[in-house]
Amino acid sequence: MINIAVMGYGTVGSGVVEVINTNGARINQRIGEELNVKYVLDLRDFPGDPVQEKIVHDFETIIQDEDVKIVVEVMGGIEPAYTFVKRSLKAGKSVATSNKALVAKHGAELLSIAKEKNINFLFEASVGGGIPIIRPLNSSLTADEIEEITGILNGTTNYMLTKMFYEGADYDTVLKEAQANGYAERNPEADVEGYDACRKIAILSSLISGQQVDFEDIYCEGITEITVEDMKYAKAMGTTIKLLASSKRHGNHLHAIVAPCMLYPEHPLYNVNGVFNSIFVHGNVLGDAMFYGSGAGKLPTASAVVADVVDAAKHLNRNIMTMWDQEKLRLEDKSDAKRRFFIRMKGDADKLLVDLQYSFGEIELVHADGLEGEFGFVTPVMMEGDYDTRAKSYKDQILHMIRIED
Repeated sequence: MINIAVMGYGTVGSGVVEVINTNGARINQRIGEELNVKYVLDLRDFPGDPVQEKIVHDFETIIQDEDVKIVVEVMGGIEPAYTFVKRSLKAGKSVATSNKALVAKHGAELLSIAKEKNINFLFEASVGGGIPIIRPLNSSLTADEIEEITGILNGTTNYMLTKMFYEGADYDTVLKEAQANGYAERNPEADVEGYDACRKIAILSSLISGQQVDFEDIYCEGITEITVEDMKYAKAMGTTIKLLASSKRHGNHLHAIVAPCMLYPEHPLYNVNGVFNSIFVHGNVLGDAMFYGSGAGKLPTASAVVADVVDAAKHLNRNIMTMWDQEKLRLEDKSDAKRRFFIRMKGDADKLLVDLQYSFGEIELVHADGLEGEFGFVTPVMMEGDYDTRAKSYKDQILHMIRIED
């Protein structure tokens, strides 16, 4: 029998227990031993719930029990999760977590402790929820140099942008609807400002580069400035708008960014709608691969956590995770990245055309039905720094800029 402890009995924690109860026979078959939830750590009691007999309120109960071989951390946040996870690893207990904030900030250190103890720190659910991406990068794609990972990594914002695009609804309306449907928190900042996706691409960037990538170093732009007007231009151009988290290798440098982007139908992420997430990976040998599915939710996330528990149970005394160094990777400066830009501008296109072509080069004008006193245009490929310099001359006329992902 392999005993585990679950720290946190919220949405994901209760899902972990449910998955083990529902699929226990199959899980035990795959491990080759019986998996037993011995403790569930939570501040609350759950009278009437069968889990109550396993509830403990003191972490020391778990850390001092040598029979507990695997700890599941689904509490969220940095503390006390970091302290509890670190102590668990040092005590020789493998850890499986869904905590993206923890992995993004302390992943290198916790992986190092796990390797030293010949156990495992696993975090599949921290990036793609129910979508497997960490395990493929850690095992299936290790023969490749990963040159690009670009993903729709947040279901809340994808749901909102899909509604805005297909229904013509404004930002405030779709946010309230997302909150009413349970897709967005009462305080939606982490989602709509892009911070959630930023932590996830930081983890993936660390994994493919082998060095620590701090999410604070990644340029991050959310969806709060996307408007109904932007969506009208996107339709006129035959594009859609998605919040992308992207990490691309340029020579010896890695460029990472989170920002809304316009995608043409040829782009592999164009048709990823609603609360679904998808991750596009390009390897120098493999070529292109796609991972698609439910990026969040109680049971999809719990499924990924339990898969890590199974992996940890099958490798109790063998470290299987790829490391990344604690030495911080210096990312390529945002200003050096090359792309095209869509720009909405106040004024008369005919009167401004010559001046704009002098400033930006051969631009492509875009007009959207029902919008007067403004127009849009697409720039040729240029570096972000060059765009910033050229746009300064028009700062009072530019209404919005959205990057184009070709």
